[in-house]
Formats: sequence, C-alpha cells, structure tokens
Amino acid sequence: MTITTLLVANRGEIACRIFRTCRALGITTVAVYSDADADALHVREADLAVRLPGAAPADTYLRGDLVVAAALVAGADAVHPGYGFLSENAAFAAAVQDAGLVWVGPPVKAIELMASKTRAKELMAGAGVPLLAPVDPATAGPDDLPLLLKAASGGGGRGMRIVRELDALGGELLAAAAEAASAFGDGEVFAEPYVERGRHVEVQVMADAYDTVWALGTRDCSLQRRHQKVIEEAPAPGLDDALRARLHDAAVAAARAVGYRGAGTVEFLVSAEGRPYFLEMNTRLQVEHPVTEAVFGVDLVALQLRVAEGEPLDVVVPAASGHAVEARLYAEDPARDWQPQTGALLTLEVPDAPGLRLDTGYTGGDTIGVHYDPMLAKVIAHAPTRTAAIRLLAGALERARIHGPVTNRALLVRSLRHPDFVAGRLDTGFYDRHLPALTAPGDGDPATAALAAALAEAVAATTHGTGPAPTPSRFGAWRNVPSQPQVKRYRSDPDGTEHEIAYRTPRTGIPEPYEAGSATQVVSVTPTRVTLELGGVTRHFDLAHDRDRDRVHVDTAGASYTFTALPRFTDPTTRTDPGSLLAPMPGTVVRLAEGLAPGTVVEAGQPLIWLEAMKMEHRILAPASGTLTALHAAPGHQVEVGALLAVVQERAAGAPAPEETA
Repeated sequence: MTITTLLVANRGEIACRIFRTCRALGITTVAVYSDADADALHVREADLAVRLPGAAPADTYLRGDLVVAAALVAGADAVHPGYGFLSENAAFAAAVQDAGLVWVGPPVKAIELMASKTRAKELMAGAGVPLLAPVDPATAGPDDLPLLLKAASGGGGRGMRIVRELDALGGELLAAAAEAASAFGDGEVFAEPYVERGRHVEVQVMADAYDTVWALGTRDCSLQRRHQKVIEEAPAPGLDDALRARLHDAAVAAARAVGYRGAGTVEFLVSAEGRPYFLEMNTRLQVEHPVTEAVFGVDLVALQLRVAEGEPLDVVVPAASGHAVEARLYAEDPARDWQPQTGALLTLEVPDAPGLRLDTGYTGGDTIGVHYDPMLAKVIAHAPTRTAAIRLLAGALERARIHGPVTNRALLVRSLRHPDFVAGRLDTGFYDRHLPALTAPGDGDPATAALAAALAEAVAATTHGTGPAPTPSRFGAWRNVPSQPQVKRYRSDPDGTEHEIAYRTPRTGIPEPYEAGSATQVVSVTPTRVTLELGGVTRHFDLAHDRDRDRVHVDTAGASYTFTALPRFTDPTTRTDPGSLLAPMPGTVVRLAEGLAPGTVVEAGQPLIWLEAMKMEHRILAPASGTLTALHAAPGHQVEVGALLAVVQERAAGAPAPEETA
C-alpha cells in the first residue's frame, strides 16, 4: 500500500522531524495537538491538524482512541507514533491496524514481547544475547551491591534507583514501584547488578518483512542525567573490532528473535572490562537517531515508511562515513538539580553551517509550558573525525542565541570540551563526578556584560528605541565633562549575583563608564549592540530585551548572560519567611512523606514533598532540622512556581529534638 496521508501521533521536535521527510516524499501530514499546543510549531508545520481536547498527556497524546479517531476524520491512511507517548504501546498499534490504517512501526507481537524488560531478558537469553544475571531483592546480600532497580515497563529513567546500602533497599523498592505505577500504570520493578563506570552503547537496527536486518553501527549514549541521555555520538568511540562485531551480531539476533520490522534500537551496558550486557530493545525510533543518519547517509523515517509500505530493504547495508555527535538542548537548570524551566522563548538561533543540523519543536516567540518534556532542540554535528565533530558542535552551541528560560547550553559546551569526553573516557557516571565543575561560574566577565546592558539601555532611553545613537569612531572611557552619574542595578540569572553599574552621559550623548582611569574604552553603542575595548581587545556585545523589558540578554564571544533590571531599593514585600518551602516550578504534587502533617519533626535534607513537572519528579527537601508548622500541599494539587508548600520551623542549635524532651 502506498501512504499518501500520514498522521503523527506525537508533538514537538519529533513530529516536525517526521513532517520534514513527508514533505520531501510528497506525503500529506496531519498533526494532533492538545489545547496547550494549539500554537505549537508542529501544528503550524502540518498540512492538517486535529485538536485533542485538554492539556495533560493522559487526556490527549496518551488517548489512543482519540488519536485513531483523529486519523480517520482527517483522511489519513497511516499513523507514525514518533517516540514516547504511545510509540511502544501494543494496544495502540493494534487499534491503528484494526481501524484499517497502516502502522508505521514494528509488529504488535514484537512490541508485546519487548514491552516488559523482565520478559524481554528471558527471550534474549534464549537467543544467545549476553545478559546480566537478575537479583532477587528478597534475598539480596552485601555481595550483590550496588543494585540497580528498574521499572519492568516504560523507560526514560522513570522508576529507576541505584541502591548502595541494604538498609535503603526496602524504601527504594517502594519509591521505584510508586514512580513506575504513576508513569506507566505498572508498578513491577526488578533488580540487577549495577555496573560501575559502565557505558551505554546501543545498536540501530532496521528490518523488513523479507528477513533482511541491518545493524547500522553503534551509538554511545553514556552522558546521562537522571538516567536520561544528554549527549550521544556515532560510532561509539574506543570499541575494538571484535566488540563491535559482537554487539552487531547480538542486535541482529535480538531483532530476529521477535520477528522485528522497521526501526528499532538494541541497548547494551558495556563494562569497563569491555563485556556487553543486554539492557532492553526500544521498539521505536530513538531521540538520537540523527547521528546514525549522518554517519550512514540515510533517512530512517523514510526507511520506516518504505518498510511499512511493504517494500524490501537493500541487501547490502549502507557504508558508514565520519563521526556525528548530538546534544540535547533542554530548558532546565543543571546547577539546581536539573529543574525544568518554563516561560516565553524569546530567541532560538543556532548557526547554520555545513555539517550542522537542528531538529527542534520551537522557534523564537513560542512558550515552553509545564505539561511536556523540557527538550527544546537537538543540535547535531557531522565531520570526518570525532575531534572535528566535537569542535563543530561545541562552537555552534557557544555561538547560538537562546533567550528566555534557563537552558543547559553552557553545560553542553563544557561537557563537549571536558578532557574526559574529548579523550573518549565515557561512562554513565560522568555527571555524578563532574557536575559541580561543569556548573561552576565560568571565566567570563558578567560585570562587563552588565555594563554593556546599562550603556545600551541609556542609549535606548535617549532614542526612544527608534534607532542607534550617533557614534564616533572611537572615544575614551573617561572624559573631563561635568555630568551626574547614573546607577543601574542588575541581577544575574540564574545565580542571583547583583551588579551595580555607574555611568554618565556627557554632551556627546554617548554613555560611558563613570570610573576615572577605567581601562575600558567604549567604541560604539546602540540599543542592540555595544562594542568595548578591554585590555587592547575589542569585544562585541549583542543585546535583546524580553517583552516586558525587565530582562536583558547579552551575548558575547564564548559567553551569554541574562540580567534582570532591579529597582534602586529592595522591595521588602519580596522577602520570604525563613523555613518556607516554595515550589521551584509549576507542577503537580504527587505524594508526601509518610505521616507528614503539621507538628511532624523533620531533619535537614529529608524529602518531604514530591512534585512532578515536565515528565520528571522532583523532591522538595526540608531546609533545616525542626518542626513542620504548616502544610499547604496535598497529592493531586496543581501548584504554580513560588507557591508556598510548607513551613519548617528550625530547631535552635544544640536544642534537643521534641522526642528527646518527652
């Protein structure tokens, strides 16, 4: 059957990416969208779109019945699930086919066999695929530690815990099961040995209905946060030919064992000694598929469509060339426990150059909401060598202009340039070891960037934003011209550092620093660009203001800053009582610590409240040891950023706990 109209049962970046291939093939595209996504990029790019009433995933993108109905009403003849949501849901795949539509994915039976990690491991053992031996938590002893607890269903790091002490095993089992049940509707959890310094290496497979199975090389996805991938590359570096062959053979055996068709990924854990162990098979397209496409020169979505139409693959596997690296750009703050960020995305501009690719579901002017994953885009670089690909990607990210919520952009650049990453010393503990250094204040000069913001604002005020002020070719930073100094105060986001900038505007109308003997010379100033000479080096600062003009974004070579303009005096109403626990982001309260109520004695660092936002669960910890005096949170409550959740009255130093005085 020839596919003429395709509905993508997904949103954001992956929907836009699939639409791109469809346009190239002449296939009409259909989007589905929630109320929160009514103006989203994937809706704007589709030929047709069907609304799914509601905002939460459970009411929209996870409603298979509504998605199938949308495909029928739009006249689609095929459905592509993308990744996440219903992509590995066997019942949804069956419903699509029962409705007379083409399912662009693997057979329902293959999805069912691989849906449970425990059952999949049993099947792989029979196919000769190398496995880690499971551990029964009920009989686990000290020699079994550390253990990794994993949800039998689902993925993305949900329901996953590392246990290093037997005393913690019971509590972690309960927590993992609760998270798995909430995320996947299945609380089954299993345990296996946790491999220290292991690498996450996977093999892309593509299979047709004529017994042809391609193994399209390896990918390394070891750089992860919260068991979710951040940077991926192909091929996986540092593997010898024998290990690569073993991984390819095991992946093909896994695909054949379930009668696989279409695109899939077989994931392995490779120990420091070079021994591979099967983790799982993802019966869908992976987020990181572009690095494989770049190296093998293929379009995996086009191949998925080809297989779904019943066409055979070529017998000869395409040849690989060069190296590709992908970085996932997230709206999150790595320095604050990876907290997701929301709000207006003012600018998203990534340099366009040979070897670079941008896959995104956002453009400047869009809003990042609270309901979905915080990934903004994927930036991919392909070059003849690994060194060249890393350099190209790091440079592109560094020169990107991203204004709005805090992102992990700086972390990505630093990760790509870290000596361990450059040398290919990769394992899943990379961020556990290096995160403090990777998120520490950089070598940039935020004070000078704040000066540029103040000078640009002064010019904008005098020109009323109608255009650049007249600028001489060059003038000094200090002039003996009487004028009153002006003071501007800015707060750096997100670290909160305050900068006080003094400047004056002489008769020339060109503002300059109010500091005798300053080594900074002003070359030119407009409302959107300031050029300064610092120590004999000329530097440019590009500026952009948020819509409300309270925040200004300053981009310069190698660094970007966001400042919030502050009033001259602090507003006392902004102070918060000590011990207040505020919601760090909009989200839903999913559970409370057992027995938590006003009057409960708590210890510093104790998890009290669990908040779910943007597909991740966040713990709200007691700020100090003391007594809970107020509790305003309850499971199911929707809260806004800054909402008061609870109050802990700190116990005075040296004072006994209440139970000690009873």
